Amino acid sequence: MKFSDRKTIFSIFILTGVLLIFFADSPQLKGFGSLRTELNIPDTGYVNRTYKLPEDVTFAGERMPLENFDTRESLEREIITSAYRHSSTILIIKKANRYFPIIEKILRENNIPDDFKYLVAAESEFSNVVSPAGATGFWQIMTATGREQGLEINDIVDERYHIEKATGFACDYLRKSYEKFGSWTLAAASYNGGRAAIDEQIRIQKQTNYYDLLLTEETARYIFRVVAYKLVISDPKAYGFAIEPDELYSPLKYFEVKVDTAISDFSAFAGHFGTNYKLLKFLNPWLRKPYLRPRQGKVYTIKIPEEGMRNQDPSEAEN
Repeated sequence: MKFSDRKTIFSIFILTGVLLIFFADSPQLKGFGSLRTELNIPDTGYVNRTYKLPEDVTFAGERMPLENFDTRESLEREIITSAYRHSSTILIIKKANRYFPIIEKILRENNIPDDFKYLVAAESEFSNVVSPAGATGFWQIMTATGREQGLEINDIVDERYHIEKATGFACDYLRKSYEKFGSWTLAAASYNGGRAAIDEQIRIQKQTNYYDLLLTEETARYIFRVVAYKLVISDPKAYGFAIEPDELYSPLKYFEVKVDTAISDFSAFAGHFGTNYKLLKFLNPWLRKPYLRPRQGKVYTIKIPEEGMRNQDPSEAEN
């Protein structure tokens, strides 16, 4: 190492020390401690910490056997992972408030336990993502599987991006899995790993309890990740997230228009209703082109932003 390089490193070291001393007395940092006290958030300072597990944890009414060390440690792993993925988990908490009302209603109508809404956090973090394998949308549905269950999937319309229709698809899948396995926990695991894979491991291992099965890494972590999101979203402050109710993303105001004929220009269509293409597509991500060529005999329901949707009061927002 050259002398000049050593001198540069030494200078950086000294400068870092000076900055640490300066910021130690910063009123902004001192004020941060006051904020923690005011919001009644555990004072962790800058020390990483673990989180005490609840005494009893359930998923879809089924008890998680935390007396087993492997179950307890698996849940703790996912809670720590979620709690320290700061920016991602904050966005998940904020988005959940917007989309849960839609998902909860459909789960309720299909007699699926409410806890299944947390699968969306684990699957897609409430974003219309596409996995490397091609799984798409909030519920991460594959093309072939979606088409088999009646979803329209093509270059113009892709109903995997349609939150109501995709949630309906998930309900149908989960109900059939529950009928097969007799367990909501295994039904959830099968949504991640597939019914055939779960069935094969039950046959090989002669165990019918999710917590007693050796599964692939992803499926083995899946239920614990879902439950970790359930705990964090339900009580953010307990896991170090200072998010006030008015900081959550509110449900969006819209009305619906039925369409059964072609639309040649969605920009003009949006303008007719006093909105723009961007907001129209935000509410209807399943419309994949700037035009619509409907299937014969099919009626499409398009969400139209209500006036003032962008500036709505979060406390008054409802669909």
